[in-house]
Amino acid sequence: MSRIGRMPIPVPPGVEVRIDGQRVEVQGPKGKLVRVLRPEVRAVLADGQLRIEPTEDSLEARAQWGLHRTLVANMVEGVFRGYEKQLELSGVGYRAAKQGNRVVLTVGFSHPVEIEPPEGIQFDVPNPTNVVVRGFDRELVGQVAARIRSVRPPEPYKGKGIHYVGERIRRKVGKTGKK
Repeated sequence: MSRIGRMPIPVPPGVEVRIDGQRVEVQGPKGKLVRVLRPEVRAVLADGQLRIEPTEDSLEARAQWGLHRTLVANMVEGVFRGYEKQLELSGVGYRAAKQGNRVVLTVGFSHPVEIEPPEGIQFDVPNPTNVVVRGFDRELVGQVAARIRSVRPPEPYKGKGIHYVGERIRRKVGKTGKK
């Protein structure tokens, strides 16, 4: 039995959950998210709590049970509180600026890199070396943050590049001089 799948998902006040067959729709103060569940699981709403249950007893159903419980819990959390990822720019002359709703990165290329946010994502640049990605869809926030990081991933010798706040960069020792 799935330990994660068994846990109920509390539905906070102000969040509305609608279940139509395999389609789960969650709407809250931050926005609206929709997910279609796999046929191996189903959603049940009772007593202000949402439960994900397997429809059959198979290995695939048990695997999907915990996954879908986590995905739906992330939807409920996202429309209620929202998510954010913080990125940091390390390097001489590396900086970020916000122009309108997009972020412009100057990271050692011959041109600045502009990143347009998709629907439901906001950028914040508290200082020139930090970028904050905010949104209510956890998957989309992580995907956009990864796209920003991929513009200039941190290199292992000096640690220059764009990395998540708190990310540990594995450092390598450079070449040694002639002896």
